[in-house]
Parts: sequence; structure tokens; C-alpha cells
Amino acid sequence: MNRLLSSLSSRPVSRGIVRIFERFLAVEAASGVVLLLATASAFVWANSQWSATYEAFWATPVTLRVGSLAATQSLRLCINEGLMTIFFLVVGLEIRRELHNGALANRRVAALPMTAAMGGVLVPALIYLAVNNSAPLSRGWAVPTATDIAFSVGVLTLLGRRVPSSLRALLLTLAIVDDIIAMVIIAGVYSNGVALMGAVIAMCGILAALAFQRIGIPQAFVYVLPGALIWIGLLNAGLHPALAGVVLGLVTPAARPPDVRKLRHAPRRVLSAVERMEATLHPWVAYGIMPLFALANAGVPLHSFSGVGRDGLQITAGVLLGLVLGKPIGIAAASWVAIRLRLGSLPRDLAWRHVLLLGCLGGIGFTMSIFIANLTFSNADQLASSKLAVLLASMIAATGGLLLGRQMLPLGTVGPRCTPAEPA
Repeated sequence: MNRLLSSLSSRPVSRGIVRIFERFLAVEAASGVVLLLATASAFVWANSQWSATYEAFWATPVTLRVGSLAATQSLRLCINEGLMTIFFLVVGLEIRRELHNGALANRRVAALPMTAAMGGVLVPALIYLAVNNSAPLSRGWAVPTATDIAFSVGVLTLLGRRVPSSLRALLLTLAIVDDIIAMVIIAGVYSNGVALMGAVIAMCGILAALAFQRIGIPQAFVYVLPGALIWIGLLNAGLHPALAGVVLGLVTPAARPPDVRKLRHAPRRVLSAVERMEATLHPWVAYGIMPLFALANAGVPLHSFSGVGRDGLQITAGVLLGLVLGKPIGIAAASWVAIRLRLGSLPRDLAWRHVLLLGCLGGIGFTMSIFIANLTFSNADQLASSKLAVLLASMIAATGGLLLGRQMLPLGTVGPRCTPAEPA
């Protein structure tokens, strides 16, 4: 991973990739603080003397009208199904960029974080199912499988110079692979069956976006219409409409214009549509949409948890154990298997203590975990239990990661290489 970054930084055009990567990490780290403040504000609001206003505010009806067509939804649903589409668009753009010219484009480099991410999904799911092995509670197995990029990168940033750059790159790649798996889970598990007409509409939007890509249209606004068709199609097909953002991000052009001689005079001209859209939307998502999502969904009243009974306790235990224990065990075990089988290798400046820290930070689920919980539980008490468990687990994982990093990664030290020799 570090060899890849150093080789990129030595090329004139590829230095732009490194700058985008560094800017991405900077925005994620700062947004983690904003996200934490929004979460704390929602939790305090929902448990204060003004708690009744919390639910009333987010239940406020919002009407969208275009001519004779009108749709009314609650403010919370507008955020969860409308604005979160832009969040998923940025996720799709990140995935597209990584597949085209990032770590996921190199199979050798991508093998370790891909395997680690799969272990970090499988083990938490198994732990949750061991605690909740009967329906409908078992349906929540995917809640503890997600990793929140903003919070995890924010905690890593607090460790300062203790953290090698290759560990940040490994965490980011793992989290992106984790997002890919989450997208597959949401589309495959939490859909209500696919209606044919909705699928046709969504496919028309995808084909239109691919046609624009084939023609070579780089302007982002041109893809708004195909994106709207995909969103409407997925909604009518029974899939979550926010996934339209991921689909649109994956079909956005990732290739740069061939003429790079004007780089010094007009650097934005040689960036691909993916890179331009990501650079434009990422701050809005990080500082606006994600904090709004946290404000609307993280306000869990504690009094609702007091009467949930055995089901609520089982959900809480499954999510908590899955994130706090399952994530580190799954990530570390899968990394060990990948290295032993020579599927991948650790960067030379990382050791197993870095992998353990990576696994601990993987237990910070938050945004995606709460999103999946909203799709999973229709019962208010069960949803409150799962959200509270996600908040507690993320807090424990973040605190544990910070303490572990300060204890195991003293300033100015770099871990020795602990992987088997690479085959010739």
C-alpha cells in the first residue's frame, strides 16, 4: 500500500490522485468530529425535557410538488431516502475511483483489505445470529457488519504521528470494500421483491448514464436525469431508492482526458468526472448530510429501552458483541489467513499490532449500521435497541482504538514487517 502511494506521488499526473486521497482523509477526519457533535446533540435532545419535540420535528410532513404531481413524506424519511442518495452517490464514486486507479485496481494490493473486510462482515454476523437465532430478530444480522469511514478515520487522526500513512490507506480501502459488501446486502436482503416495471425504469436510467459515459460527456449535471430515473425505478422495484446513488456513481466516467499537457495551467481539466464529482460533493455529504442523518436517527430515548424485554436485550447483545468483538476478530483472523495463504501481504512498515488497531476501529459502525437497522426493524422498541447498541458499540470501539493506539504505537516507531517473504 505504501509502495503504491510512493510510486503514484512520483508521477506528475498521479500526484493529483494522492492529493485527492489526502484531501479525502482530511475531510473524513474533520467530519468525524461534526458527526460526533450531531450524534451527541440528538441523544441529549431525545432524552431532555424537550424530548417530545424531537420526534415531532422529524415527523414534520414535507410535500414535494411538480406540477400536478405531489408526494408527502416525513422530514426524517426525506433525509433517509432522499438526501442519503447523495451520500451513497459519494460512496459509489469512491468505489469507482478505487476500482479504476486506486488500491482496488491492483489485485495484489487489494487482496488483504478485501479479505479482511469479508472476515469483518462474516464473524460479526455469526456472533449476532448465535445470540438471535430465531425470526424476526435474526433478520438484523447485517447491522453489526458495517464500518463508518468518518468516525474511524477521525479516531486514527487523533493518534497523530503514531500512525503510518499505509495504515490510513489500509483502513480507507477496507472501509470502502466494507461499503461494497453493505450495498450488496441492502440490495439483496432488504428488498421486498423486485417489481418488473420499476426494474425497467431503473435499467433505462442506467443505460442512459452508460450512453452519456460512452459519448464522453464529463459534465456532472447531465447525469441528474439518469440518476432520477434510477431512483424512481428502484423505489418502484421494491429496492431502497438511495441505492440509486451507488449505481450512478459506479457508471460515472473514471477516465481522464488524454491531453495532460495543460496540467499546470488548468489542473481540474485533467480530472475525471468521478474525481470532480467526488471532490465537489464530499464536503457537502461529510459536513451536511451525514450530520443531518445523525441528528434525525441517533436520538434514542433511554426510557424506550427500559421496557423492551428479552427481544431488545438480545438485539442489543448481538449488535454490541458483533461490533466490539466480532469486527476485530474477523478482520485479524481473515488478515492472518490471507497472509498465510500468500493472497496478500502487509505493507513493510506495519505489524500485527496495526492490524489489531484496524480491527478495533472497524467496530465503529454508526452511519451504515443505523441505516441498515432502519431497514431491518419496523418495531419501534427493537429499532431503539439496535440503535442504542450501535451507539454504545461505536463509542466503545472508538475509545478502545484510541487507547490501544496510544499504548501500542509509541511516537516515532514503525512496526517491523511480519509477513512471509513474497514469492518471486
